[in-house]
Amino acid sequence: MTKKDLNNWIMYFEINHLDRLGFSAKRIARYLGLDARTVRKYLSMSEQGFERYLINLTKRNKVLSDYEPFVKDKLTNFPDTSTAQVHDWLKEHHSDFPQVSAKTVYNFVMYIRQVHNIPVVKPIREYLPVEELPYGNQAQVDFGEYNMRLSNGKRKKVHFFAMVLSRSRMKYVWFIDKPFTAKTACLAHENAFAFFNGIPQTIVYDQDKTMLVDENMGELLLTAVFKQYTKSRSFTLHFCRKSDPESKGKIENVIQYVKKNFLYNRTYFELESLNTEALGWLRRTANFLPHNFTKKSPDSEFIIEQQYLNSYTPLIIEHDDFKAYNVRKVNTISYKSNFYELPTGTYKGVGTQVYVRERDNVLEVYDLQKNLIQNYPVSLLKGQNIRVADRKRDTSKTVEEMMNQVYSHFTNKEQITGYIKQIRNKYPRYTRDHLQVILKPLTDCDQGVKDNTLDFCMENELFNGSEFEQVLYIYISENESPHIPEKIKLLNNGNLEKANQTPQVSNIDYYENIINK
Repeated sequence: MTKKDLNNWIMYFEINHLDRLGFSAKRIARYLGLDARTVRKYLSMSEQGFERYLINLTKRNKVLSDYEPFVKDKLTNFPDTSTAQVHDWLKEHHSDFPQVSAKTVYNFVMYIRQVHNIPVVKPIREYLPVEELPYGNQAQVDFGEYNMRLSNGKRKKVHFFAMVLSRSRMKYVWFIDKPFTAKTACLAHENAFAFFNGIPQTIVYDQDKTMLVDENMGELLLTAVFKQYTKSRSFTLHFCRKSDPESKGKIENVIQYVKKNFLYNRTYFELESLNTEALGWLRRTANFLPHNFTKKSPDSEFIIEQQYLNSYTPLIIEHDDFKAYNVRKVNTISYKSNFYELPTGTYKGVGTQVYVRERDNVLEVYDLQKNLIQNYPVSLLKGQNIRVADRKRDTSKTVEEMMNQVYSHFTNKEQITGYIKQIRNKYPRYTRDHLQVILKPLTDCDQGVKDNTLDFCMENELFNGSEFEQVLYIYISENESPHIPEKIKLLNNGNLEKANQTPQVSNIDYYENIINK
């Protein structure tokens, strides 16, 4: 008897039981979630009649009955075959195969398996115990991510890098709040090597896109940044086969350990404190407690392994947040589900790119020479079109008129002419924007401050309106006179006499005489 038949018999007896208790067919149907006609049909059958009814159900003609020998033969020879594959074989070998849904084929294949007792056989992978590697021979690396709880009840996704030394099981974890790039992956390696104070001979990786572009039968194509980094380090790279995480089980266990032991129910406050807490967790738990397999503390084993690691010399990696984005033909970029409009002419054909960096909720867009093009406040909404500032700027004056206005504010005309010339050469399409930024704070400014600012910017080659403005404000703050508090104004001028009165002071001898008596 199949499970389905068993359920039908249970339903049959339950309906008859409720009928004997005096319930109507409608009420039984409502209670059991059946149609009232089905209840009446079951009540009209004896046990022998219901049994014949079930037998007839299994023997009724199926749409695909003519293909039963073919399906049975395939499943007998290849019991691990999926239903989708059987469906494709039926269409391939039978030109008259009817147009039926995948669900119909699935039900038919399951029926064949049940009738002819052909269970699904899953391939079993053979495992062998892995011998312990020599000290200092190997480390394994992987990345993880986790949604942490914030103090306000919301969630924040953090990304982390983990490295474990295969022999001692010494672990290292480093967190960032953005997805890893090739550059941050290199920086994570340096942090790990500094933590271990040494470098293993071989490091095992997944085929992660931050480090590997492609792999073909052992031929590796690394990303440009990671390839350059590995040339400066002494370790050997070993990438696992695709979809084979079990070949680096040590680090897979570490990733789960971090998620289930350290991160579980931990509140996120800021990135720096999270990394500090992670180092404390490594010290007191992950690297201190005996390992479940080796029964030895990673800390004690690391004392031995550290002697076999290659020497470590710090390597400085320039870390910036620049990321390349493609420019659309309508002079916009898509950033976090919003469209940011760039000045007209930024798009120069297919493949045009700009650098984007987000700092303090301000989106900065740079050209490929890393010259600033535009600033935008980052929108918290989605699907917004954030327009370029050029649509709001004052275009009533020509560039020449604005240059003449700038000239009038400075004593050394030759020097300011050279300064503006440098800006025009560096930002030919944005000269107006830089002149507007320079002019804005010059109106009510001391002449000496203006000239000192120009001297400083020329000496330090700060040919940028924003930088000029920042230097100017620094000079203004240095030349501000100290604040003189205003005289207090009394509501009643007659209170001036009271304000100048001196209160009566008691003689302390009076109180000493009282205490002594």
